[in-house]
Amino acid sequence: RMKPVIVVHGGAGRIFKEREEGSRAGVVRAALQGYGILKQGGSALDAVEEAVRSMEDDPHFNAGCGSVLNEKGEVEMDAIIMDGKKLDSGAVSAVKCIANPIKLARLVMEKTKHMLLTDHGAHLFAQAVGIPEIPGEKLITQRSRERWKKNLEPDSNPEEFQKDLGTVGAVAIDSEGNVACATSTGGLSNKLIGRVGDTACIGSGGYADNHSGATSTTGHGESIMKVVLARLILYHMEQGMSPEMAADTALDYMKTRVGGLGGVIVVSNSGEWAARFSTKQMAWATVKDDQLHYGIYAGERHTKSVEEALRSESEGF
Repeated sequence: RMKPVIVVHGGAGRIFKEREEGSRAGVVRAALQGYGILKQGGSALDAVEEAVRSMEDDPHFNAGCGSVLNEKGEVEMDAIIMDGKKLDSGAVSAVKCIANPIKLARLVMEKTKHMLLTDHGAHLFAQAVGIPEIPGEKLITQRSRERWKKNLEPDSNPEEFQKDLGTVGAVAIDSEGNVACATSTGGLSNKLIGRVGDTACIGSGGYADNHSGATSTTGHGESIMKVVLARLILYHMEQGMSPEMAADTALDYMKTRVGGLGGVIVVSNSGEWAARFSTKQMAWATVKDDQLHYGIYAGERHTKSVEEALRSESEGF
């Protein structure tokens, strides 16, 4: 039997000082929750869904509650989940008024013959499977609204703000040796209505295959799509590279070829993991062998036992 491993990210970019603590705490909480499922013999699929759901509910991240706003001031979200066993996947794009797009993506995978539902169709499907609708305002934080307003000013440069991206994701391997990935995002601030980035696209926002491993990406969506980043990393691993080397090679290619920055988390089918990024920062956390590791800056890595982490978790950070 495999030793289970989970890795999560809370988005690559620039994490403002006052949000660092919250971002760290959020990825740690998500990793611990996902690991809890794996420890009880749960599936990689359930673990990544749960970890991502936890971050969608956390307003520190650009996914679910806390998502950035499009040009019209609305939240439009994308999410994907993938099962490494038979390469089944489910995704939703441009969905509104749903608390947890990752749950809907999972249902698309399990209850339809399709892989991706969008906008109005995703909304109808959500109704059909009994996912409650919530008012769009419930997903909007004051911070997202302020940023949206700032970006509307004639001399503003929304590109400046794109640095603080905050897509969330998780990858895991369970005791059966199955891998899975999940990714969820609110997209780019002040994006055109109907813009869908890499997150909902299989091979770009995430990919999972028991033959090699699983990966979830974050960063500049259009750049990630150009190089099909998630699949590219697994390709390098199929050629014999370690997860870390594969991640660095693919991120480096994306930077030199299309000038794009981003971050990735990876787990191999043998349980090796990596969290790598070409941006200034990326909040990440992983649990393996009952040890929690986490960080935000390049080269930063804190380690705690899961026991100790759960204790401080219950006392609040």
